[in-house]
Amino acid sequence: MNTAKDRGAFRRQAGSGRIPLGECHGRTKIQARHWERLAVVYVRQSTPRQVQENVESTALQYQLARRAEDLGWRPDRVLVIDDDLGQSAQTATHRLGFQRLLAEVGLNHVGLVLGVEMSRLARSYTDWYQLLELCAVFGCLLADQDGVYDPNDYNDRLLLGLKGTMSEAELHVLRARMDQGRRNKAERGELFSRLPAGYVFLDSGAVALDPDQQVQAVVRLVFDKFSELGSARAVTRYLRQRQIALPLRPLNGPRCPPLEWRAATPEAVYAMLTHPMDAGAYVHGRRPVDAQRKLSGTSRRAQVAVPMEEWQVLLRDHLPAYISWDQYLANRERLRQNASSWETQGAPRQGAALLGGLLYCGRCGYRMQVHYVDQRHGYYRCSHSPRCEDLGPCPSLPVPGLDALVSRQVLRALEPAALEVSLQASEDLERERQRLHQHWQQQVERARHQAERARRQYEAVEPENRLVARHLEGQWEKALVHLRQQEEAYARFQQELPAALSRVDREAIRALAHDLPQVWDAPSTTPADRQVVIRHLIDRVRAQVQGTSEDVAVTISWKGGFVSQHQLLRSLGSYRQLGDYDRLIQRLNDLRNAGERALGIATQLNAEGFRPPRGEIFTGASVRTLLSRQGLSRLRTALECPEGCGPEDWWAGDLARELGVSVNGVKGWIRRGWVHGRRVRGRCGYWVVWADAEELERLRRLRDQRQTPYPPELTTPKARPTGTTKEGKRGLKERRKKAR
Repeated sequence: MNTAKDRGAFRRQAGSGRIPLGECHGRTKIQARHWERLAVVYVRQSTPRQVQENVESTALQYQLARRAEDLGWRPDRVLVIDDDLGQSAQTATHRLGFQRLLAEVGLNHVGLVLGVEMSRLARSYTDWYQLLELCAVFGCLLADQDGVYDPNDYNDRLLLGLKGTMSEAELHVLRARMDQGRRNKAERGELFSRLPAGYVFLDSGAVALDPDQQVQAVVRLVFDKFSELGSARAVTRYLRQRQIALPLRPLNGPRCPPLEWRAATPEAVYAMLTHPMDAGAYVHGRRPVDAQRKLSGTSRRAQVAVPMEEWQVLLRDHLPAYISWDQYLANRERLRQNASSWETQGAPRQGAALLGGLLYCGRCGYRMQVHYVDQRHGYYRCSHSPRCEDLGPCPSLPVPGLDALVSRQVLRALEPAALEVSLQASEDLERERQRLHQHWQQQVERARHQAERARRQYEAVEPENRLVARHLEGQWEKALVHLRQQEEAYARFQQELPAALSRVDREAIRALAHDLPQVWDAPSTTPADRQVVIRHLIDRVRAQVQGTSEDVAVTISWKGGFVSQHQLLRSLGSYRQLGDYDRLIQRLNDLRNAGERALGIATQLNAEGFRPPRGEIFTGASVRTLLSRQGLSRLRTALECPEGCGPEDWWAGDLARELGVSVNGVKGWIRRGWVHGRRVRGRCGYWVVWADAEELERLRRLRDQRQTPYPPELTTPKARPTGTTKEGKRGLKERRKKAR
């Protein structure tokens, strides 16, 4: 604790001139309770560069510790917080030293906070007034080069607030001045933060294509394969399968850092495809900083992409280019369409459906989505139909029929150009082989250069300097191993893929050109390949179902503006949905009355153009089923009045419909002995069940019973009377007629 002797020493120092006169007036603000606590010196520089270059400013801040001693604090009671060297004072989020200072003040451990100026403590109202309020609550003083301030004093509080305002205003002035300078430099096309793959800085500061020929070849390969494959992931898969790495230069380091080769990733390929510099355009403000994300602490993710219309600077044809500006715009649009959303087509996928993203509902106009029953079967469904309340739900369409129709039209469109397609395929394969061979030759050449360079370095070292020689010898051995691995890999590649197509391969390609359906249906042709071909030829497909019938009007909009109309028959759930249902039943009755059997009826119906709800043609089994449902089956007619029937006898199917249960449920009751039933003689599967009004009531209660075991009164049938009457036969006929 400071004593009167200490305070007298302070007065003698002030009188001798060691402390400014203003400090003598501030001396009355320092009380014994302040000396009992710590004096904290806060040291900060805004950037690491200032820490390295502005050494005098940093030393001046450290000298504040001696000033605290002059104000009466013992050296062991002076705490220096310098954790924020190289940190900006715009926010306290990443300033651990400032947070530590607030904690010490809040714990009532601090009597005085010293800073060379208020801007060293904070340049934000929020942080500055937070510190000010804490100091006022806990009776802590603040001091700078001009004097000592008490936050609880009106005049001092007013002065501290003014200094905080000036500090924040100074930050905005500096920022505006720097932003304007950056904007002026950007408008000249000279402001660069980093360069994409394939570009380097020259010594003059200009930007040029990477002089490495392999780098240029890989960059051009990425753009060419995207034009062919259509998606960034497909390009990545292609590069990985052929062990082609992407060139990369680290972000940190010298202006022209050494080149590195890394495995392709979808993110890296996407960044190459979307960077406007590859099209020769200079852009500034493509990814501005979002203040909300920056405050949340995600400093790297604070940048957000904005539309092209919001770019601050766009200078076309300003830099050397790998692709044209039109191709760049086409790549951007294709990537946007590859996204999975209601407004875009989506990328080609491995599902069996070929029209995903291209098919639109002709009823409501929305795009139809693909839903799969299993891996090979699915249907197109309009997911927007619930929004169309006035129209009702839109009908679904099975995938196979619609895909087959469009595939036939695509093959017909390609047929005139079959020979040209085969020749183009041969040229593409030749160009692909040459490009891959050139890439592997460059890989071997690069490895050979690295090995030769390691050899020269080893030979240039002094023999007696074994410490360096051993290291260089190890580097040379690694380079030789890498060279051998590259040569062996190139040899394996040459065996798997010769440099040129053989005569047999060329003849096979020409032969396949004359049979495009064989190529289209080949197992090696994936659904994604078919989708790519369809999307190159067709813009959209519109399917309009005629009411609830099987007729579907299909409109295909081709590339170039041509529109073709087609008709398709879809599968239905029942015969009653058929558009010619009444005419079909009438024709069925006529053929049945003419004595035709089921197979003959099926042949006649197929010849006349009738078709079932599912499938392409009628068969004997489908006709027999339809005859049975219409009550025209000969078997059912012969059983209308079986021998021994009574007035309360029921066909098993009629009883099941009366009770609202399944036929198998009624047969289960018969097997358990819960009802009286008998099989019709000579006819398997047909049962006659006896049930009067009392039995029907018991069976209804048995049907509604949910708890098991069932009580005996529900499972025990009453005795069945014997005898056959004409009234019983008449009752079976009437119930049969009512059921029809």
